[in-house]
Amino acid sequence: MIKMTRVDHRLLHGQVAFTWIKAVGADCILIANDAVAKDELRMAVLKMAKPQGTKLVMKSVDDSIKALISGVTDKYNLFIITESIEDVWRLCRAVPQIREVNIGGVKPEDGKRQISKAVFVSDEECARIRDLVDDGVHVFVQMTPSDESDEAMKLIG
Repeated sequence: MIKMTRVDHRLLHGQVAFTWIKAVGADCILIANDAVAKDELRMAVLKMAKPQGTKLVMKSVDDSIKALISGVTDKYNLFIITESIEDVWRLCRAVPQIREVNIGGVKPEDGKRQISKAVFVSDEECARIRDLVDDGVHVFVQMTPSDESDEAMKLIG
């Protein structure tokens, strides 16, 4: 069962590894990202950040989609993390069970505007968020479980 799907450019770090995992009751983390799936060093670093007693799986977005659709992940209380809005958009388009997306952190880059403390979006990312909302996915911005959540559509205008 998918407990939460989150966009966070830092992927797995203390905030995710401890507060969110506990808050949503997850026992397995799926990092869905093409670059990580090809990078042994990044995978090794992420494994060190994994909370004890929690399974960690790192796959490309396409392989994540296949796993989610096949049902092999159904036995877990799954916390899915993507590095980008594009990655989560790809997941949501292919996996109808994902009905909610938390945007926790998107790094600043040229051509992006700040919509919350830790979220910076481009026009293309705003369009992806609108697509998700139009498809009935609840998209919200929230850094930690104790923070107030904001509707993404309200923030992007």
